[in-house]
Amino acid sequence: MNIAILGATGNFGRLFSAKLLANPNYQLTVISKSAGNIFEDSFRVTAKTMDATNLKDLKNALKDMDIVYCAVSGPDQAVIARNLVKSNPKRLIYMTVVGIYNELEGEGAEFNLENETEQIPNRNAVDIIEESDLDYTILRSGYLIHGEEDDYAITKKGETPKGYVSNFESVEKVALEIIEKPELYSRESISVTKDMI
Repeated sequence: MNIAILGATGNFGRLFSAKLLANPNYQLTVISKSAGNIFEDSFRVTAKTMDATNLKDLKNALKDMDIVYCAVSGPDQAVIARNLVKSNPKRLIYMTVVGIYNELEGEGAEFNLENETEQIPNRNAVDIIEESDLDYTILRSGYLIHGEEDDYAITKKGETPKGYVSNFESVEKVALEIIEKPELYSRESISVTKDMI
């Protein structure tokens, strides 16, 4: 299976790339502005040092991919989301954060879009993907820490997440389940957080 990771040199991208490489059935294309500094090309890894805001480069990089996992952050997300739509991957998992729909309640509400301007690029990108015809899953995590992989609860768009903190290991587990069963959570937005209620 051919998998591309956008944002492969970020905190999550690096860990998830290593996790994917533990499965010999996965061929990885790791994409970021500094991919070549972190990853070396091998028979199972192709490092693409590039900017995903460049549509031509992104289209070429994502050609023949079975799964595209996007773990980018920052102000350029809407541009990258539009480029993803134009690149038309077979299956997209777009990682973002809880709060983009103002869905957090209680202590975590400070991270909602209405209270946190840094959420604006996240929400803009998700709107573009949700309005597209892509086979996508929006995967919303909370603040990422290390912990038990089974310490999580899933909620769907329109439901209140159980918390605003997530374990790296839990998000990886759910992402791997989607990779193995691409029909899982197709055209849905889910949160994967610790149950803090």
